[in-house]
Amino acid sequence: MSNTMQLDKTYIAGTYARFPVELAGGKGSLAWDVNGKEYIDLGSGIAVNGFGISDDIWLKAVTEQLGKLPHASNLYYTEPCARLAEMLCQRTGMKKVFFGNSGAEANECLIKAARKYAAEKHGADCFTIVTLVNSFHGRTLTTLSATGQDHYHELYQPLTPGFAHIPAGDLDALKELAKTTKIAAVLIECVQGEGGVVPLDKAFVEGLAAYCADNDVLLAVDEVQTGNGRSGQLYSYMNYGITPDIVSTAKGLGGGLPIGACLLGEKVKDVFGPGDHGSTFGGNPAACAGGVSILSRIDEALLQGVRQRSRYIFDQLTGAKGVESVSGMGLMIGIKPVKPAREVVGRCIENGVLCLTAKDRVRLLPALNIPMEQLEKAIAVLKAALAE
Repeated sequence: MSNTMQLDKTYIAGTYARFPVELAGGKGSLAWDVNGKEYIDLGSGIAVNGFGISDDIWLKAVTEQLGKLPHASNLYYTEPCARLAEMLCQRTGMKKVFFGNSGAEANECLIKAARKYAAEKHGADCFTIVTLVNSFHGRTLTTLSATGQDHYHELYQPLTPGFAHIPAGDLDALKELAKTTKIAAVLIECVQGEGGVVPLDKAFVEGLAAYCADNDVLLAVDEVQTGNGRSGQLYSYMNYGITPDIVSTAKGLGGGLPIGACLLGEKVKDVFGPGDHGSTFGGNPAACAGGVSILSRIDEALLQGVRQRSRYIFDQLTGAKGVESVSGMGLMIGIKPVKPAREVVGRCIENGVLCLTAKDRVRLLPALNIPMEQLEKAIAVLKAALAE
């Protein structure tokens, strides 16, 4: 065991089942450990490093901002924060943005916005937010309560009240719930990432959007992992032809620095006033400068490349030896192997490829611009590990 691993074991809370790799550096879709071993990275820091590790354009934007003004607090105006908010609204049709530091914070803001709007519009007893079974929305106590997976709830009772969970695809369950419960909002992930990389059915999402519009129930979409080009569109809901009232995003927006954003649509754009919400580091100039450099390059050419790489992975792995099924969207892909997923990932690590797990699946979240030569080499290693 290395000194770093021993220090980690001694001093860091034991919340992570880390793989036995100590990373020391990287560039693009290549990473190196402390012994100099090279890996092709198919995880991108769990969908954070959208343009790869230490992307040059991102690095220049961030370091220039660090040299000018690394932090200011939200008592003052800063250009990167305002510019990134403008870009997000122009690209999505949303009207206002609140910046935090993570996906969980973005979802906390989403929940607060939905409840404040519903209370003001429909009364104080209209606060229930409906999410889907197998969803995942964060690890704060409230976003954990929103998460539709019982095993995340077991150790942290009592949970924050005011959440209900329905099966994905079951619109009738929502309608039945509405007979006895005043619903403020419905919150979905278009692809359930931590729930097994499972896309929602298009007809269900369309029906859900219509129901919400007809009943003045807010429709909210969690784009923390699916957003910022990951799905083959800028945001995954765009694959479904719907317009949410609220969108949360994080991960890939920052390119490597912590950031979260809650995008507020027309109905809720003015729901917050001074003092209603806040975040000391939210809208941090350096993180936002990085975000501007990322978002400005997620164009149609890049998205076409994401879709091309996605087709290649699906073509290579669907029906391959040792593979039961392949699911996902864009470069957010889950492979259900015949043998345990963590065993497959371990074998890949031995052979120089980093990938992830999600429930019983091997999960792939490569950089959006991973070179095809590296992707082909990594998929060959993964196929061999699956077939063993």
